[in-house]
Parts: sequence; structure tokens; C-alpha cells
Amino acid sequence: MKTTKKINFNRAGSKNILAFLALGILALNLPSNVSAAEKTHISKAKIFEKTVSDTTKMVSGVPLKPEDVSPLLVGEKIPTLILSNDKGESVDLNKVVAEKPTILVFYRGGWCPFCSKQLAGLQEIQKDLTDMGYQVIAVSTDSPENLTKTMTKEKLSYTLLSDADLSASKKFGIAYKSPANYDSFLPAASGGRNVDKLLPVPSVFILNKVGEIAFEYINPNFKQRISSSLMKAAAESLRNQN
Repeated sequence: MKTTKKINFNRAGSKNILAFLALGILALNLPSNVSAAEKTHISKAKIFEKTVSDTTKMVSGVPLKPEDVSPLLVGEKIPTLILSNDKGESVDLNKVVAEKPTILVFYRGGWCPFCSKQLAGLQEIQKDLTDMGYQVIAVSTDSPENLTKTMTKEKLSYTLLSDADLSASKKFGIAYKSPANYDSFLPAASGGRNVDKLLPVPSVFILNKVGEIAFEYINPNFKQRISSSLMKAAAESLRNQN
């Protein structure tokens, strides 16, 4: 039986929310090195309700602030998506996900130091995740050429995909209008495709083979990312359900 979790995107309380979490399970067997803050996020996940204030300001069909995004929830299926890999080849994400359970990560770009640290952390646990039966896919606003640069720089062995026009981020409900100080380089980093100058809220989704979301971690504070230990704990707890 599916467990539905709701996320509260109430503007009045959004500044005090460190992360938006929705879990397909009520509890995880967390290792001792998972921080108390992350355990608190999990314990509070079930009280959040997905509502966006009527006063939310929008532009180009997305909110102006990251805390006002309205993402897909646990139990929902991912949309149909065609993205590009580092070679510029088209990739049917749904077909790839159908092959095995997937850790799907949305990050801002290789230019973001917090994203680089997250990607490196994923590489450190990539073998553990693979041994559990998962594949790791990370998606960003970067052009295929810039994906190649990131893969080389961070020595990544998992798949990077380009969402340069943020079509995937929009469908996942995690896109928002970037601050003005990003306007000078976002179009160039995306190969000219990010014409609306948008960004994704950094997000992690664990998907089963039918494309259903079993776990998600979505944080409007781009400096805060899920730890490797929590990622592994969530993946381990869900592996028998995939």
C-alpha cells in the first residue's frame, strides 16, 4: 500500500523549513552517523502539506523563489522526457529508468561549488548504490559540452544528462527564476538554451522501474544537500520495494 506524504510550501513558514522531504516509508533504519538534523527532517516529513500560496509570484510559468516550487510527490510517476547526454545524443529517460531502480539527482551546474561537492560525494558511494541494484543519473542545466568538462574534472563514472532548457525541471515542478546575478552566464553554460534564465531547486528522487517516486529530498537552500549516509540509508531501505 502506498503511503502519501504532503509537503507544505506555505510562504509564511517557508523560511524556517530547511528541506522539503517526502518519503514513501514512515521510517528508515538510519546509520548512527546520520545527523540529528536529517533525522528531524524525516520525522517531520509527514506533516508537510503541498500548498502554494495564491500570492506566489510567477514568471515564465515558474515561481520567482525556490521555496515556492511545487514538486512531484512520492507515489507520482515521472513525466515523459527526452534529454541529452554528454555526447549530445538523445536519451529517453523513461526507458533508462525502466531498466533498473534509479537515483535521479537534479543539480544546478558544474559551475556551482556545492553541486561539485555533491557530485563528488555521489561518486564515492556510486559502487555501493550499484551493488544495491541502482543506477545513478544526475541532471543539470549544463550543455552536453559542459557535462563532459564536469565528468572529467570530478572523475565521474555515472551518467550526466543535460536539461539545458529546463523542460525536465519544469515538469518535475522544481524550476524557478534565477536571481539577476546569474543572468550573465546561465545562457552560455546551457549552450544558449536557458533563455528564461531558470534554475532547478537541487533535488534527489529515488525511482522504481515503473518511474514512480519512492523517496525525495528537495531543499530550497542550494547550499544544503543530502548527505551520502542518508542517501545510502534511503536506498537500502527501499531496495526490496523496487
